[in-house]
Amino acid sequence: MDVINAARFYVDKIITDSSIQGMKALLLDARATQAVSMVYSQTQILEQEVYLVETIGKKHEAMHHLKAVLYLEPTDTNMELLVAEMKEPQFAEYHIFFANTVSPSMLSRLAQADEGENIRQVQEYYGDFLAVNDDLFHLGIDNSLLLSSPNSSRSLEASRIFEQNVKGVLALLLAVKRRPSQIRYQGASDLAKRTATSILEQIENDDIFDFRRQDGPLLLILDRRDDPITPLLTQWTYQAMVHELLGLNNNRVILRGAPGISKDLEEVVISATQDPFFASQRFANFGDLGSAVKELLDEYQKNAKMNENISSVEDMQAFMERYPAFRSHALNVSKHVALMGELARLTDVYHLLDISQLEQEISCSSDHSGHKRELMEKIDSPAVQKPDKLRLALLYMIKYESYNELNDIKSALNRYNVDNVFLLDAMLQYAGDHKRASGLFSQGGLMAKLGKTISSSVNGVENVYTQHVPLLQNTLESIGKGKLKDSAFPLASGGNGASGKPMEVIVFMVGGVTYEEALSVAEFNKANQVTRVILGGSCVQNSTSFLEELKVSGGQR
Repeated sequence: MDVINAARFYVDKIITDSSIQGMKALLLDARATQAVSMVYSQTQILEQEVYLVETIGKKHEAMHHLKAVLYLEPTDTNMELLVAEMKEPQFAEYHIFFANTVSPSMLSRLAQADEGENIRQVQEYYGDFLAVNDDLFHLGIDNSLLLSSPNSSRSLEASRIFEQNVKGVLALLLAVKRRPSQIRYQGASDLAKRTATSILEQIENDDIFDFRRQDGPLLLILDRRDDPITPLLTQWTYQAMVHELLGLNNNRVILRGAPGISKDLEEVVISATQDPFFASQRFANFGDLGSAVKELLDEYQKNAKMNENISSVEDMQAFMERYPAFRSHALNVSKHVALMGELARLTDVYHLLDISQLEQEISCSSDHSGHKRELMEKIDSPAVQKPDKLRLALLYMIKYESYNELNDIKSALNRYNVDNVFLLDAMLQYAGDHKRASGLFSQGGLMAKLGKTISSSVNGVENVYTQHVPLLQNTLESIGKGKLKDSAFPLASGGNGASGKPMEVIVFMVGGVTYEEALSVAEFNKANQVTRVILGGSCVQNSTSFLEELKVSGGQR
């Protein structure tokens, strides 16, 4: 199971379809644009006789010399655009590929609209997910925390989001051609149970899941609310740091406005499929990353010296042959040096080493009086940014909710005009002691980590900044030992209750996953020769997106 290969397979089939010979236009909706850009560069697409890539619905003069290839979500909005397109066709013919299952009513409507018989084929492909790493995907769905709101069952928006989550998981299963032999869910979560049950019902009622393979994977449905700690923590690995400090959206990073950034680096792409350095270093910690970037720079400088000694026609010819690769290498080096520099700058500006140490102590050890004293010092400190004061307060309240200090903490934050203090109440309503499953802190203490070799460092300091282990890692360890408890992770009705170590596992977290959890999965897969895990979620969360969703779920916008 490789989600990048699964996503690329569909794009490959679409743009190399043997029935679409000649010059093509690729029409995408916003969702498909994201999915395609995650696994294909525009240059790679243009190499397949694709002369135009644009958004569906864009109006321009007719281009009857081009054949239109459409890759779309099967939504009502897209259907309206297709009907309008069929009334005034702008291309010679249309080849339509839907990124998920299509209802018969939609197909009937499309057939009626095609009065000129311009549609040559309609296919269902199942690329309705965003492939980030080979073992990490997400659905690009915002505000799934809304599903945990008490009023979500009566909300049309929540119903839409729930259905999107279910359909996204089904699309992933179809893309990797797997029918789960077991579907389990986080037993303490009604949302996880409802999601698992809905997925099971649709699988059993749709013969499209009738794959020959019998030993299907374990599909495990989890709820973000059971671990509200992980999305709030400062991150120290490359992919996670970029996402937390700079924003990583569909493999793109906006550096515009950062000090000293040149124009060609204002928006950069870091993709495991297009950037070998990033693929090898995405899980590197900050200290090791600095060394790796220096080696990359040294290698570039060595190659640059080769180009200084041009004294003959043969030398010039050799230079021109290697120039494209040299130019690409130069841009790649500049990109990673710029990213590393900006991460280092923000780490200093925000005093993140100091803040992260307290975050880790709160998450991984018990010292109520000491942690409260340090928290108050951070709240009083003018060097600590207001959003970081709020994050620390949230972590503290999740850990020490039973001490009934909510009003004290809110008063301290209000003294310094910290925004969104109401999120402390919202967090406890969302994932307080009585809302989440037990075990968030019971296996996450410092003593539990001493058995794990800590060999990494941040700026030369022994790494006390990554003591925290996501709750998911404990679940993975149970799966790897074949000891996932039925009481904690019940079987969705109608499934096979076979025990033992599964060979394949797909974990889906409603409410979003984090890059720290992606690291846990990557490390599990690297160390485990029996079981392969794929991780997915509604979205990929960082502290900013997590708290924004919490605002919405709490009725604030």
